[in-house]
Amino acid sequence: MYKVNWKDTAGVDFEEEVNTLDDAMIFAKSLGILVTINSNDMKIVGVFGADSINNGKLPNGDHYTWTKRRYVKR
Repeated sequence: MYKVNWKDTAGVDFEEEVNTLDDAMIFAKSLGILVTINSNDMKIVGVFGADSINNGKLPNGDHYTWTKRRYVKR
């Protein structure tokens, strides 16, 4: 059993229970907002559904801003 948790724009908590991780990922992708997927032994947090980046933008039109920082050992 997996639980998908999220908050709406008013800050109200919601939870949906699904049977498989695949179902949880599909449901989370359909929401398109920050969610937490919980099971007994794991927790996944994120916004699911960014399948591609085109000209610096995500499919929903938001700018893609993630940058990798490298630690340089001196």
